[in-house]
Amino acid sequence: MATTKKMKILATGDIHGDTGLAKKLAEKAEKEKVDLVVICGDITYAETSTDNLIGPFVKKGKKVMLIPGNHESFATADFLSKVYNATNLHGYAVKVDDGIGVFGCGGANIGINQLTEEEMFEELEKGFKYIKDLQKKIMVTHVHPEGALMEKLCMFPGSTGIRKAVDKFKPDILFCCHVHEAEGVEEKVGNTKVINVGRQGKIVEL
Repeated sequence: MATTKKMKILATGDIHGDTGLAKKLAEKAEKEKVDLVVICGDITYAETSTDNLIGPFVKKGKKVMLIPGNHESFATADFLSKVYNATNLHGYAVKVDDGIGVFGCGGANIGINQLTEEEMFEELEKGFKYIKDLQKKIMVTHVHPEGALMEKLCMFPGSTGIRKAVDKFKPDILFCCHVHEAEGVEEKVGNTKVINVGRQGKIVEL
């Protein structure tokens, strides 16, 4: 069944414990009347504090989905999702509309909270199977796929596991962050629009 109403999403990431930025983004979400906020990891700065990073969005009445990056553990992402009634998309999927599904994988191929490339692909596969028949599919990761332009803008390699998922599952959109130098970059990998949503966030209408 096709979607009858446009859905507006604010996607952001790399907040790195900046409570002022979280508040500013929440105000933007309210002003722009977004239906959903998606946070692509690195919510904290090495887990020094988890306070006032998700709360501002919830106070504005916004539905929040998140994944961990390489600055917080999977347990911390679970904690944040439980405390604020948000959804942790790591290895999970949500049907947000009759025609739109969101699935994701947190962590990174470098750093403390590291996953192997195969593990990243498997977590994405786990979520994808639940929304594969929907009209629009959004994939959420912290790291960019191998071969993306943003790989050339930094010293961090793209993920072969995420690239394999893009090639196999063909999501309409992939939200990621991780590479601060590539904030705002939008490109096509196959037929998938890959967006580095960055700290300032991107608003996307579907």
